[in-house]
Amino acid sequence: MTSVERRRIRGWYAFDWANQPYNTLLLTFIFAPYFAATVAPDPVAGQRLWGWMLAVTGLSIALLAPIMGAVADSAGRWRPWVILWSALYVLGSFALWWAVPGMEPLWPILLAFAIGMVGLEFGIVFVNALLPTLARREELGRISGTGWALGYAGGVVSLALMLLFFAEMDNGRTLIGIAPIFGLDAQAHEGTRAVGPLTALWYLVFVIPFFLWIPEYRRPPAPSGAVRRGLGELLATLRGLPRHPSLLAYLGSSMLYRDALNGIFAFGGIYAAGVLGWSIVDIGVFGIVAAVVGAVACWLGGKADSAFGPKPVIVAGICALIAVCLVVVSTDRSMLIGIPLADGSRLPDIAFYICGAVIGAAGGTLQAASRTMMVRQANPERMTEGFGLYALSGKVTAFLAPGLVALATQITDSQRLGVAPLIALFLCGLLLLVWVKPQGEPAWARSEPPPLH
Repeated sequence: MTSVERRRIRGWYAFDWANQPYNTLLLTFIFAPYFAATVAPDPVAGQRLWGWMLAVTGLSIALLAPIMGAVADSAGRWRPWVILWSALYVLGSFALWWAVPGMEPLWPILLAFAIGMVGLEFGIVFVNALLPTLARREELGRISGTGWALGYAGGVVSLALMLLFFAEMDNGRTLIGIAPIFGLDAQAHEGTRAVGPLTALWYLVFVIPFFLWIPEYRRPPAPSGAVRRGLGELLATLRGLPRHPSLLAYLGSSMLYRDALNGIFAFGGIYAAGVLGWSIVDIGVFGIVAAVVGAVACWLGGKADSAFGPKPVIVAGICALIAVCLVVVSTDRSMLIGIPLADGSRLPDIAFYICGAVIGAAGGTLQAASRTMMVRQANPERMTEGFGLYALSGKVTAFLAPGLVALATQITDSQRLGVAPLIALFLCGLLLLVWVKPQGEPAWARSEPPPLH
């Protein structure tokens, strides 16, 4: 591998490092529980509102992602699109600074988060489509796993910065006993609210190598009508899916298990705050444990992916996450896996820390293996469109997991029972994997996509 090729791979890794704080800091461990516990009227209402916001946002992404991918494949350029999605990411995350405690109305903050999430998800569609251009097919599992591991590492570092210097505990001090830096007002939760600007700044700084080290495609200028042609080819691809049963089964499977996984990430911190009574700092420490374990697991999972293929890695990850969900729905302050506990027992906390480590390990490994599996299943000549369909499969029912959690929470009036529908989604995804061919669709010519120059 030449130095130029290694630099391209490092540039691709930089995107994983740069975008991870949106998931780690905003979606899971800092902002979401802060919103539910402090900004919303009460934690149950916060979980319900957060769930509906994620559902609507996910549905919007599902409808547009494959269209964007098809247009990009026809137009032949990715850089202007990624710049656009980056702008949405930065603007949406920065605006979360204005999420003050008890604010009314809540919709501007929910809208800002949704805008940032659209930028994140569409950017990932285009960047994932670059994966098969970086190296030979047998090396992609290792590259994908290492990228996801570095993303987790970025999440750990950014989360540590938040806990050590910004996020305030009940006593107004950070984890190391100091007031939030830069004179931020702990009483107004300015330290915690700084998570939005920090996420935006982190991305702006660390995405630079991605743009510097990965060149634009060297393709002829797109003829007029690229948009119309791209949409037409997308419709042809959708109509032809029944002729590619392995691809169709994989899109269906990933649609369900990734939706369930996103549900765990979206509601894990909210659950810990509402059911176990954890503070933002407690949840942050939990997040560091999960991310550190996840980074190591992703690196090892990437090696397993290269050695055995992505399908066994995906199956193992789903089984581990089903076990976690079973523990979560049967554990609260009064019981552990349905077994009654004495008042004040710390066993639920210990169990949730273990669950967090498993979520980090299985979730990251599962996602890294999933994108290499998509490389095997997609048409090499329409890779961006393929990852648009992959985003569609991950988002077309993105309203389902948060919607089911919101509905179950509303019906049962219980955060613990509200996450039970995720188990069924994982099981259905696991079942559909039976029809997925490990080596991908035989109908596609297994030619390698042309490398970037």
